[in-house]
Amino acid sequence: MNKTVEYIKEQIGDFKPEIAIVLGSGLGELADEYCDIKINYKDIPNFPESTVKGHQGNLVFSEINGKKIVMMQGRFHFYEGHKMETVTYPIKIMKKLGVENIILTNAAGGINPFLKPSSLMIIKDHINFMGTNPLIGVNDDSLGERFPDMSEVYSKKLRKIAYTSAEKLEIPVERGVYIALTGPSYETPAEVNMLRLLGADAVGMSTVPEAIVANWMGIKVLGISCICNSAAGLGTIGLSHKEVLQAAEKAKVNFKRLVLEIIKNIYQINIPPLN
Repeated sequence: MNKTVEYIKEQIGDFKPEIAIVLGSGLGELADEYCDIKINYKDIPNFPESTVKGHQGNLVFSEINGKKIVMMQGRFHFYEGHKMETVTYPIKIMKKLGVENIILTNAAGGINPFLKPSSLMIIKDHINFMGTNPLIGVNDDSLGERFPDMSEVYSKKLRKIAYTSAEKLEIPVERGVYIALTGPSYETPAEVNMLRLLGADAVGMSTVPEAIVANWMGIKVLGISCICNSAAGLGTIGLSHKEVLQAAEKAKVNFKRLVLEIIKNIYQINIPPLN
């Protein structure tokens, strides 16, 4: 981690990011529009390369609405064959760089019928159904304690700011529970029925390991899912990654507007409590 942080600091100078954004499949355009410094993952010591379409593989630094931001233009997934330590390694680097808040975004399948393709869902909680945990192994006490509390992984304050921002912009958002499976295969209709019984509203293959590690380190987390398809058995056609990217393309205008408004208000002090 020290080598990684040292290299990044050499590239960004005195730029100290306070907010991180992980941009999911098809959502990387925000980093194209707001880019002061760009570092390709392959140039960063100990960073793997992103191999998934729709994930460009850059660390982008920019000042947006008066806030210093670092964006991951693509993430690493467990299904790519990475270990959990690799999947969550960038989140630890964000902490070392000084990040206090993180916005985790993803493309997800809608399980709950109220979630339609191209809609946005604020994650209120998650279910880890990946069969493992990114904190397994020797605990790094300098980053977080051995047994972290998980009762509020997704910050109530940040969720309230997200709802308020969406209301101001007249962007419809839903709220729900995100469940993470390993992938890379999409779920079967029978599995989707099971996930619905477990209480999940949307399903994907990322975000949960990152949220666990961020929460463990004391970073405030906000999660936003772009619903890119109805899960298997709920729609009229089969599932494909092309469909995911097309739905993300359709949703990106509202997504960008919402994220920019959230950034503007993220340090608002007098925010009403979340019910």
